[in-house]
Amino acid sequence: MKAESQNIEWKETWRDEYLKWICGFANAQGGKIYIGINDKGAVVGLPDAKKLLEDIPNKAKNHLGILVDVNLKTKAKKSCLEIIVEPYPNPISYAGEYHFRAGTTKQTLRGVALDKFLLKKQGQRWDGVPLHKAKLSELNSTTITHFKQKASQTGRMNADALKLKNELLIDNLRLKSDDNQLKRAAVLLFHKDPEKYITGAYIKIGYFYDDDDLAFQDEIHGNLFEQAEQTIQLLTTKYLKATISYQGLHRIEQFPIPEPALREALLNAIVHKDYSCGIPIQISVYQQKLIIWNQGQLPENWTIAHLSEKHPSKPYNPDIANCFFRAGLIESWGLGTLKILNECKKAKLSVPNFNFQDSDFTVTFKLKNTKQLQSPVAIKLSGTNADKVLQLIESNVKITINELAIKLKVSESTIERILKNLQLKNIIYRDGSKKEGAWIINASKE
Repeated sequence: MKAESQNIEWKETWRDEYLKWICGFANAQGGKIYIGINDKGAVVGLPDAKKLLEDIPNKAKNHLGILVDVNLKTKAKKSCLEIIVEPYPNPISYAGEYHFRAGTTKQTLRGVALDKFLLKKQGQRWDGVPLHKAKLSELNSTTITHFKQKASQTGRMNADALKLKNELLIDNLRLKSDDNQLKRAAVLLFHKDPEKYITGAYIKIGYFYDDDDLAFQDEIHGNLFEQAEQTIQLLTTKYLKATISYQGLHRIEQFPIPEPALREALLNAIVHKDYSCGIPIQISVYQQKLIIWNQGQLPENWTIAHLSEKHPSKPYNPDIANCFFRAGLIESWGLGTLKILNECKKAKLSVPNFNFQDSDFTVTFKLKNTKQLQSPVAIKLSGTNADKVLQLIESNVKITINELAIKLKVSESTIERILKNLQLKNIIYRDGSKKEGAWIINASKE
């Protein structure tokens, strides 16, 4: 007798609650349940086998609405039953609950997992579900205009379609449902504030000294096009420092990660993220590595090995992927991970590590020229309000918190927080009282 597996289950006796297992197999890949076999795989016999031979098919039909084959088997004069369950294209429930066979266990589907299951059975994807409260007037017209420009440059959309009014363009991109409602993808791609409807639809970046020691962080909000652009800009201007070399008179900047590989990894995370989880994409930067994490799923029956070879394009969010493709941000041939690997090889870097466990997908880059990276303090100051505060202090050591807030167009509490952080890092200190004193910048701040 074959061992228990994804498609095989042993039960020593029959109980009506085992209809849940039949339900689980029907909702998954199908399988066989053997009644009269103990958990060691030994046939122990079934005294009422002939009666169950008739009862079980009727119970499955009456309680689940499905047909199963039940066969009588014998071994060493002991009887057992073989219940053959076919996979069903439509969702099957038992007493109002949906069960699913995963590995050698039966799971009761609830919440987000149930939503995903029902959508899959209906042939829909999460990003294609309508958001009935979202309105076309809430979409960012600037982002739509920018998209039109990009799509025009790539030639991946009909020129006449790009001349359409915004409402018709959104319809042309199939970002509306049959009842004329905006899909989730439309909100994520073009809304002024997607988080109004979709929790956790943003990106976090953090610089870490160690795993439990966060130096500083940033959050990137807005629609997905804005997030992609702003995240790359932050990574390449604040978190990663390029080494400078020259070929003749030409200045060459080289980042510790090839920018095309970094961009591709980020875009993959955005396109394949499971936005139903309510958790942002997280990018962790260390002195010697950079990790991009997102919650998602590999296509069915795929392993990590598929990502290192040519594979078909199977985006988790096809409507989002389509718009990114039209704008020239990604390809539609499943070449993203190969591009990441090839760009790293071209730059003579270690190839990144792809890892998938449960619903966690990560890409880990080893950083080249780590000695050339900026110190955490320098990174923190570069291009931030803290840097602007220092510049204003240098020009006027007696500048007040109120004056700093007005010049930088932020709240006084924000200025107070910045000043406190600068003092904690021994970059500045206060000489004298609040009214009569002055700010002093340490000579070693760089």
